[in-house]
Amino acid sequence: MTTAAVLDRHTNAISQACASPDSVTLFEATSVHLRKIVGFDGACWFGSDPTTLLPIVPVRIENVEPQPGQCELYWHREFLVEDVMLYRRLARARQPAATLYATTDGNPARSTRYREFLQPQGFGDELRAVFRVGNATWGLVDLFRDRTRSPFTARDVETVLALAPVIGTALRSLALSAAAPTGADGPGTALYDAAGRLCSLDERAERWFRELAGPQWNADGPERMNDPENLMTSVNAVLARAQAIATGRERAPASARLRTPTGRWVSAHASWLRDPDGRKPTHIAVVIEPAKASQIAPIIIEAYSLTPREQQITRAVARGLSNVEIANELHLSAHTVRDHVKATFTKVGVSSRGELTAKLFADHYEPQPHATDAAVAHVDF
Repeated sequence: MTTAAVLDRHTNAISQACASPDSVTLFEATSVHLRKIVGFDGACWFGSDPTTLLPIVPVRIENVEPQPGQCELYWHREFLVEDVMLYRRLARARQPAATLYATTDGNPARSTRYREFLQPQGFGDELRAVFRVGNATWGLVDLFRDRTRSPFTARDVETVLALAPVIGTALRSLALSAAAPTGADGPGTALYDAAGRLCSLDERAERWFRELAGPQWNADGPERMNDPENLMTSVNAVLARAQAIATGRERAPASARLRTPTGRWVSAHASWLRDPDGRKPTHIAVVIEPAKASQIAPIIIEAYSLTPREQQITRAVARGLSNVEIANELHLSAHTVRDHVKATFTKVGVSSRGELTAKLFADHYEPQPHATDAAVAHVDF
């Protein structure tokens, strides 16, 4: 049994790792210490876009045996298969963490995810949680325990819940610290079949995929598991959401804002193509390109913890409106607008309207040249 002193030591170590987060080591350091107090044998860690809940960097996969198409199936089940403990439900739950054994009353075989993923991997119980700060979810985690070990306990869940806001805050900070300028590359296009298998792509799409997941981005087998991080999982999640939209299970757009390991923001959008008669979906087209300021501004604003009213006023400031004009537009007093602007200045760390606009809508997005063959090694999941 973990003693209080050991629990405190590893909890403090996780808090220290989260105090100055690094996209490469955050999940690595967190996992090492969390494993000491919440024993697990495998894990999937994902940063997430707080608006779409789709995965973004950082990503870390631990002790999951590579199988062809495994990543695609993971997200396919998340969006297309009715199951317990789905991330989108945990994000809205009063308690954003749960275990498979407790949720299924000790009968995990009721879960499709258990039958198709956990059991073949040799896992028994599963502990899932989302890293939520306020109402925004900045990360997801899936912890697995070997079938020969006892299930996760209520105390394990409490430990993860206690650390979730700390880890979520660190991931929120990464959205700001890692938001480096985007490059000047144009859009790339890739074509997938109805099952989510890549059919063809252009040169720019391949360059984007290499930046996201390294030179082994399209490999199968163990070579994809040499490094515990990857971002092709984000593209696979977009594909799965497009499939869910086609079947009527999802209405949210099949698009994601991705941050590459080099710190660049890109956007990926998937859409179904139909046969000439317009009846049968045949392929999925994925377009990936540098993200526009308007696409990334919402996540940057969310990362600064601006209230809905502060967000409204900030957007009005960016449009060049004066306090009086904002007050008239939002039916507020000029005094109230001034107070909101001051509060926003404090949160963002600026002292003028021009600085505010630059910080939120310009600094992160100025194009700059980049090395298209940057050395980035990632596994795919």
